[in-house]
Amino acid sequence: MILEMKVPSPGESIKEVEIATWLVKDGDYVEKDQAIAEVDSDKATLELPAEMSGIITLKAEEGDAVAVGAVVCLIDTDGVKPAGDAPAAAEAPKAEVKAEAPKAEAPKAAPAPTAAPAATSYAAGTPSPAARKILDEKNIAPATVSGTGKGGRITKDDAVNAVPSMGTPTGGNRGSERTKLSMLRRKVAERLVAAKNETAMLTTFNEVNMTPINLIRNEYKDAFKAKHGGLGLGYMSFFTKAVTRALELYPDVNSMMDGDYKVAYDFADISIAVSGPKGLMVPVVRNAENLSFRGIEAEIKRLALRARDGQITVDDMTGGTFTITNGGVFGSMLSTPIINPPQSGILGMHNIIERPIAVNGKVEIHPMMYVALSYDHRIIDGRESVGFLVAVKEALENPLELLMNGDAKRALEL
Repeated sequence: MILEMKVPSPGESIKEVEIATWLVKDGDYVEKDQAIAEVDSDKATLELPAEMSGIITLKAEEGDAVAVGAVVCLIDTDGVKPAGDAPAAAEAPKAEVKAEAPKAEAPKAAPAPTAAPAATSYAAGTPSPAARKILDEKNIAPATVSGTGKGGRITKDDAVNAVPSMGTPTGGNRGSERTKLSMLRRKVAERLVAAKNETAMLTTFNEVNMTPINLIRNEYKDAFKAKHGGLGLGYMSFFTKAVTRALELYPDVNSMMDGDYKVAYDFADISIAVSGPKGLMVPVVRNAENLSFRGIEAEIKRLALRARDGQITVDDMTGGTFTITNGGVFGSMLSTPIINPPQSGILGMHNIIERPIAVNGKVEIHPMMYVALSYDHRIIDGRESVGFLVAVKEALENPLELLMNGDAKRALEL
């Protein structure tokens, strides 16, 4: 029986996926539930398992965009699983026969007469309309491109493959590589450009003295790890708690634009930007306002591991009312994070550096972090944005009272 394998739907809003990698070859025998391909959607990379055992016939190439529900391969369930190294053993005698009886060389034919060069066509070096548009976008002169179309015309493919001049080489390696972006990477790029073009995005900054948080972490992190099965007490739980508190104080930051309407939420689903093998991932911590420090750390760890191992799902990244991103893990001192649409705000964390600051009229050295809030000015005014960031700063600089109700052990479930 021939089984048609169709692309399953990764999510309601996804109509098309891209074959990122075939994990098997055409004609291979596959087992039921064996991963046969990795497919990229605009939200995640997913594995495609074989629905039955049998011989597989591929119907799509790597890089092909296929509609959800389209047939991508056939599985012959009557196919017999090959036995061990039998095929290799059978091929050995054939090789010996070839070695014993080499073919006699046929007499070489006389070379064909060389055709006279064709007259230059009027189309030579002339780009098609589509090719001209691409060349104009790349700022490449048609005269520098060799056309492969009829009569030397420059085709769309010629224009796509054309590379701008890099100047006169003076020696040294000057290689280059052209690779197609994954569907996920292309969608991320599209959303980032849309966020810049379609929102009135502004960024406000502040700085946080991390000493109070460091004192709590240094005192309780070992006990926290021992009590909660090796779970670390990091900075993200403090920042997430500070953000959920600030969102309650300034609910406009926890809202979104929907045409002529504002949609406000009474819950805080916090998107956490993480770097995965396939690029930027933004999984969501649901109802973070109800989670304890332990609950937040456990959920962030679970989602980060899934992103790292390529097991993140579309549902893990769907929704979110506010985003936190931490460029500090890469050494960033200051940045202007880009809003994650359709959300209206994103908090940027940065690296922690000891700097001199004035404390009660004296100069002291403290671990300091710059924080940035990018927000959509169409829906969030300056008072709300600045007030929100100040509220985050206040909670981080006084976590015992504002985030732990004066009892660190109880808040950390020790």
